[in-house]
Amino acid sequence: MGLTNTSTGRGTAAGRRAAGDGTLIALAGNPNVGKSTLFNALTGLNQHTGNWSGKTISSAQGRCRSLRREYILADLPGTYSLLARSAEEVVTRDFLCCGGAEAAVVVCDAACLERNLNLTLQVMECCSRVLLCVNLMDEAKRKGIHVDLEGLSRRLGIPVVGTVARRKKSLSQFLDALDSLVEGPAPKPLRVGYGEAVEEALALLTPPLEETLAGRFSARWLALRLLEEDEGALAPVRAVLGREVAGEPAVAAALEKARVVLGAYGLTGEGLTDAIAAGLIRTAQAVSRETVRGGKSGYSEADRRADRLLTGRAVGYPAMLLLLLLVFYLTISGANLFSDWLGAALFRVQDLLTALFQRLNAPAWLHGALVLGAYRVLAWVVSVMLPPMAIFFPLFTLLEDVGYLPRIAYNLDKPFQRCSACGKQALTMSMGLGCNAAGVVGCRIIDSPRERLLATLTNSLVPCNGRFPALLSVLAMFFAGGALAGFSSALLLTGAIVLGVVATFFATWLLSKTLLRGLPSSFVLEMPPYRRPQVGQVIVRSVLDRTVFVLARAAAVAAPAGLLIWVLANVHAGGASLLAHCAAFLDPFGRLLGMDGAILLAFLLGLPANEIVLPMILMIYTAQGSLQELGGLAEMKAVLAANGWTWVTALCVALFILMHWPCSTTLLTVRKETGSWKWTGLATVLPTAMGMVCCFLVAAAARLFA
Repeated sequence: MGLTNTSTGRGTAAGRRAAGDGTLIALAGNPNVGKSTLFNALTGLNQHTGNWSGKTISSAQGRCRSLRREYILADLPGTYSLLARSAEEVVTRDFLCCGGAEAAVVVCDAACLERNLNLTLQVMECCSRVLLCVNLMDEAKRKGIHVDLEGLSRRLGIPVVGTVARRKKSLSQFLDALDSLVEGPAPKPLRVGYGEAVEEALALLTPPLEETLAGRFSARWLALRLLEEDEGALAPVRAVLGREVAGEPAVAAALEKARVVLGAYGLTGEGLTDAIAAGLIRTAQAVSRETVRGGKSGYSEADRRADRLLTGRAVGYPAMLLLLLLVFYLTISGANLFSDWLGAALFRVQDLLTALFQRLNAPAWLHGALVLGAYRVLAWVVSVMLPPMAIFFPLFTLLEDVGYLPRIAYNLDKPFQRCSACGKQALTMSMGLGCNAAGVVGCRIIDSPRERLLATLTNSLVPCNGRFPALLSVLAMFFAGGALAGFSSALLLTGAIVLGVVATFFATWLLSKTLLRGLPSSFVLEMPPYRRPQVGQVIVRSVLDRTVFVLARAAAVAAPAGLLIWVLANVHAGGASLLAHCAAFLDPFGRLLGMDGAILLAFLLGLPANEIVLPMILMIYTAQGSLQELGGLAEMKAVLAANGWTWVTALCVALFILMHWPCSTTLLTVRKETGSWKWTGLATVLPTAMGMVCCFLVAAAARLFA
């Protein structure tokens, strides 16, 4: 289920599921506490787990069974508080209060319990049945931290269980505790004290609310929201009840008296909000002092030393570049051999299909359209795209699992702030390296609509995995070579990515000064501790969540595109194919940009999938009716050079690969996320205009100094 701030209340999964289908449990917690890891371990699903705040902006659901019951777990966005200030907090608060869950589980980090208890206390106020799951007990033990789980349970008045999400034994203990919570009597949780003035106001307002609500909501929680005049929290309550609670005569009278009391103490507006927050912090500190002993919570000294290097002024940026270079070098080195083997296997399948069509006496046009058109393009896309993805995504996910991506966001926060954008854009930009469509969806983590739009419109300026093969091939053929060809190719690709990042900064700054003016917003980004990556889980997750998803999306558009290309190449008019006529029409404009008509036509036909751009160029040049199987880079370079390619042509093509319109999937995603064809059009025009300007300047300079 994709959970948003409008998918709570009557429209939730609780309202849609059939009776007896399972007990709905809300899974809440701060970012970086292992909540989604616990969810995956319990349900067997592969929800993506990220090491930064706000990654899971939409919820995932999965089923799990204990010895006695079946549960539906809803993994809510990681958040620090329910005093909603961000999209994550709104989503989590609304689901906990109005989503129909029969119980809530709050996952905490054993090494940072005091900070995590702030959220726990708020959940205890709005939910009648709460289980506290103190996770990462192994990390706390390594830091010399001991958590008195029994004492914590007595102090909070709710069940508490310690877990290490990766160990099955602790998961069985968790499920036993959940069974007891759901089947037993409702616990009597600790009541947070908010000071004399607030408590006096609550004493007036809570009794009439209890009578009005009849147990459907927590009267104390709702009383606090009424006193704060928190319309965001009151709206979903009003939708569920079908009436305005504050409009009830008894409640309205009590609310007026309560506000008089608060006014006498000078507690109104932000002063009241601060008093409520202070009460939560005082209680969390008191409980933590009584139940946590030894060690130092948070970062270890080793983490601090690593951060001084990886986020320092002198080393932070070089470290990012070196890591990116290493990832690309390993990807290129490993992908070459695998790609050749996979391509040979897939084209052997093509031979088998050809033999089958011949045995069935199928017409030549049908064989050409389905085998030489749809299948051959599909085989090319899979053979050039799968190997680098299968290596790049796990390596990139390892950096994420270790906890390095938040450091990238920290390093890039200041440059984005100077562009009047949000530092979280660094995270969405990194996601775009894998798939621009996924990067656009990831822009939901940015709270400000203006800054979210900035990130959405500029995401495609960092090339996705689909552009890597063509970009790498062009760079390797014309600019890399010798004994260090693999390293130089990785170095050039890293330089291209850096150029894409610079283009992103420029486009973001330009939009901020023109169409999307405004001041940058601040955001809270927690630096999680460095953690040992779960290599097996990373490989499975990156293959299932990323590689298979992106490959399936590319394959779905590659086959129809192959069919269209075959038709254009085999339908002739005036002695030439439609493909040749289109290339000739575009040739003057292509020459102006340092390319030619065949290249521009290939980019246009590559709209469904960027992976087919280079094979399309070769197909047009060789005047064949289908994509040709070439032996390697040397053979491809010979074909390109024979058709007039020079280093200037290669450079312009590389720049245009880097900066041109996004693929069709990304554009449809932009349309879905923005709800506007206008912004989708700008997402198309902006990178294309930048690419054309760069190509024109390079071509003009080459002509001038030739």
